[in-house]
Amino acid sequence: MNLLRGTPGLCLRASSLCTAMTELSPHDPNSAPPRLTHDQLVAAHAETLATPRRDYAVAARVLFAMLDLVYGKPRTLSKFKVLELIARVPYQAWEQAAYIAISHVHEKTGFARRIYDRVMQSRAQQDNEQWHLLILDELISAAGVRERRFKHFWLPQLIAFAYYQVSWLLYVLQPYWSYRLNADFEDHAEHEYAHLVAENPAWEHAPFNSQFSADYGEYQSLADVFRQIGHDERVHRLESEAALGAPRFQ
Repeated sequence: MNLLRGTPGLCLRASSLCTAMTELSPHDPNSAPPRLTHDQLVAAHAETLATPRRDYAVAARVLFAMLDLVYGKPRTLSKFKVLELIARVPYQAWEQAAYIAISHVHEKTGFARRIYDRVMQSRAQQDNEQWHLLILDELISAAGVRERRFKHFWLPQLIAFAYYQVSWLLYVLQPYWSYRLNADFEDHAEHEYAHLVAENPAWEHAPFNSQFSADYGEYQSLADVFRQIGHDERVHRLESEAALGAPRFQ
């Protein structure tokens, strides 16, 4: 049984970066996702809420169900921190696979250079996810949320370790499977962040003060920073969808 069975709407969904990004210059996959204005963030948020989720593959559904079972269905900052810890993993796996490939084909310098472009893309993606994780950790600490050490530290580490192995193996066997799983994960994250903002209207007037503002950007409100994070997940999803039909390295 193929746990990654399903047909993504690649042709329809990866044709553009959606309404909020049409006024922006083309996104460089080797850089961070574009920073949107308040109006663009509001438009992107509304678009996500109005857009159906992907038809998730079985493997993704199992992962999401497990997270709901362990961390509950309510959308809490602690649960999103777990999502972000896991979200970096496929990009780390792809980067490692690319470095191994370079060691095998380094004499073909042009080909090796194109593989290195994949390394840079994966690194930019995981760095972006890292800022999400650090911002969530900062907000959780500022709110005085008490977390259980095993549930919110050790268990997510174990899940991330297992997810890394799955992502790496799928990428080696058939890149489509790994990209498909990641597109499902990023789509899930995009929609979950959209609903998180909708469920917390008070965040529209809550300031975003962070030690990571110089790295991630300044935003008018806490709602906007979460809209931006959600839009980042959209960009990552589109990047994975665009890679579905491509070989490992071109």
